[in-house]
Amino acid sequence: MLAPAGNILKMKTAFAYGADAVYLGIPDFSLRVRINDFNLKSIKEAVEYAHKGKKKVYVTINIFAHNEHLKKLPAYLKALRAMKVDALIVSDPGVINLLKKVWPSAEIHLSTQANCTNLEAARFWAKQGIKRIILGREVTLKEIKEIHQAAPQVELEYFVHGAMCMAYSGRCFLSKLLTNRSGNLGDCAQPCRWEYDVRLKTGGHDEELELVEEHHGAYLLNSKDLCLIEHLKELAAAGVTSFKIEGRAKSVYYQATVVGIYRQALSLINKKLSGPALKKELNYLFKELETKLVHRGYTTGFLLGQKADQNIVNSHNQSAWEFCGQVLKTQPGLKGTIRIYFQVHNTVRVGEQIEIIRPNYDIIKLELKNLWDAKQKKEIKEAHGGGGSQIAILELPKSIGPIPVLTVLRRKI
Repeated sequence: MLAPAGNILKMKTAFAYGADAVYLGIPDFSLRVRINDFNLKSIKEAVEYAHKGKKKVYVTINIFAHNEHLKKLPAYLKALRAMKVDALIVSDPGVINLLKKVWPSAEIHLSTQANCTNLEAARFWAKQGIKRIILGREVTLKEIKEIHQAAPQVELEYFVHGAMCMAYSGRCFLSKLLTNRSGNLGDCAQPCRWEYDVRLKTGGHDEELELVEEHHGAYLLNSKDLCLIEHLKELAAAGVTSFKIEGRAKSVYYQATVVGIYRQALSLINKKLSGPALKKELNYLFKELETKLVHRGYTTGFLLGQKADQNIVNSHNQSAWEFCGQVLKTQPGLKGTIRIYFQVHNTVRVGEQIEIIRPNYDIIKLELKNLWDAKQKKEIKEAHGGGGSQIAILELPKSIGPIPVLTVLRRKI
C-alpha cells in the first residue's frame, strides 16, 4: 500500500497506520508545489526514518519538464542517489533519459501523468527499463488484466482512493488559463471545484456558450472522489501489486483514517478471506468511509467500464466528525489510568463524543470527561487548535490498552 506524504509528520502517520511505502517530492519537480514541506534535508530524514522501519520512499519527479527544469535536475538526482531513495516516479521521457545518464541503476516508476492506458504502451515502457507502471485512472479492470498478461515483468500500480481530475490523466489547462498557476507544473488552483454557470453569449453573427464563475451556479466540473475499497481483491487478481492513495495536500487525519481502513481491507485479502465474510467487512468499511470523512461523493471511476461521476450539487459533502488531535505521548496516570498528551488541531470540549482511532482503524468510542492544559498544568473545559498549538491531556482507564504515538482523535460535530 502506497500512501501520500506532504511532510514528515504525514509520512510518519501513514507508516504508523500501515502504509508500506510513501511518495513525496520537492516543489521544483513534483506535481505538488503548495502544501509541500519537503526539501533535500527533509527527504534525507524521511528516507532514514523509513528504512529503519523497513519501509520505502518513492520520490516524484513528474512535472511536464521544460528546458529550464533540466538544468537543475542532475544535481538533484545525484543527491537522491546518495540518500538511497527506493524509486523515482517519472512521467517525462526526457527526464527518464537524463536519469539513466546520471543514475543508471535507479528504479523508475512511470507516473500516471504519462497516461499509460494500453498494453503496447506497457510493452514499450518495459523495454525502456521501467520497473513499475502507475496506470492511468482511465484504465478498466479488463484492460488491467490484458496489460498484465502482455507485460508480466512490469509491476502495476493503480489509484484506489482520492480526488479525481476532470481532465484526462490530469492534463488540464484551466488553472493556467484562469489563475496563471499551471497544474502541469504542480501548482493547480483546482478551478474544476469552483461554482459555475453556463450562459448563452450573443453578439455579432454568432451565438456561443460561455462558462462563467458564479456564486449561485452549479459545480459543473467537480468530479466525485475515487473509492475502490470494494474492488481490491479484483484488482489484485488482475495483476495490481501496489495500491495507491491520493492526497499529499491532505491532513494527518486523512492519512490515518484512509490508510488504516485500506490496510485492514488488504489484510483481509492477504488472509484469503472471501465470500460473504470479506464482502460484509468491506461494506462496513465503505460505510464508515462515507459517513466519517469529508469527500465529494464516491465513484468507482472508470474501473468497471462506466463513465466517471460528477458531483454538480456541492463542492464536497460535510462530515459528521471533525479531526481534533493527534497523540504526542502517553504516561501512566494515577489509580490505573493512562494520560494521553495530544496536539490539539480543532476545538474539543468536555462532554463531547470523541473517537480515538488507533492503527488498523481500531476505534475507541467515549465521552470526553476530563481535559487538562499540558503547559499550564490545570484542568480545563475545552482546548483549541490553530495558532496556539495547544497540547492537552486526557486521562483514561489503563484497561483500554496502548495508545500509540501518532494516533488521531476526532469529535462528533
